[in-house]
Amino acid sequence: MEGRGEKGDEAEVVKITSQLLKAKTGEFDLESILLLKLRGLGICDLGCLGECASLEWLDLSGNAIAHLGPLSSLKALAILNISSNRVSSLEPLAGCERLQSLNAAGNLLGSLQQLQCLTGLRHLESMRFANPMGRLTNPFCASAGYRVAIAEMFPGVKVIDGERVSGRGSELYQLCKDLDNSLKRFHSPSRAGLAELTGHSKPWVEEGYWDVRPARRSSIVEEAYKQFNEALQECRELGKRADDTISQAERALNIRPDASSYLF
Repeated sequence: MEGRGEKGDEAEVVKITSQLLKAKTGEFDLESILLLKLRGLGICDLGCLGECASLEWLDLSGNAIAHLGPLSSLKALAILNISSNRVSSLEPLAGCERLQSLNAAGNLLGSLQQLQCLTGLRHLESMRFANPMGRLTNPFCASAGYRVAIAEMFPGVKVIDGERVSGRGSELYQLCKDLDNSLKRFHSPSRAGLAELTGHSKPWVEEGYWDVRPARRSSIVEEAYKQFNEALQECRELGKRADDTISQAERALNIRPDASSYLF
């Protein structure tokens, strides 16, 4: 770590060291660290971070990181946030075999081709390269349709920039998005635009989309219901037999049932 004494005009350079990691996590063995939050510490150098072999969750957002080299050895890493840094290459992440979620918004990625190195990550489900709420983006996000290109490049990814592109909920998300776009057109519509909308209006979903459909049960659930009903019926028959036996015993002993006789 360089101080400001000799170079007063230069910002302090922060490097990840074993001392820093132990102070942040309380762990003395770096391989025991599973979760690590190093947000907004001015980190420029990842240092010995690659020694955290068991790391599964890592937040490096809001730093000054340009190179991700040490991350290539983190085979167990599943969640990674490197948003708001100076990253221009994701090549080292190709070694993160278990990576499921990547947030790289607010960096210096200039081309979609720079994502090709991640296509071998089979567990990847969520990717973020832009965050309008935080005004974070990447240079390649300026091209129209970049999300569609990413979806084609990564068919297994379900969420891109927070938008559900496949899997459960994607149809509803797209429906709401189409509705929102339609309403925006009515904000200040021209006559021609209004005529186009009214003359060529089409339903957003197919006929019968909202019809209530009977719930589908798996064969396991069906079998469980069947066994439960059979057991219930058997209990009812046993209860009836017990009532008949008690009635016969009362008649044989000429005993009249008295509610107080059941009190102890």
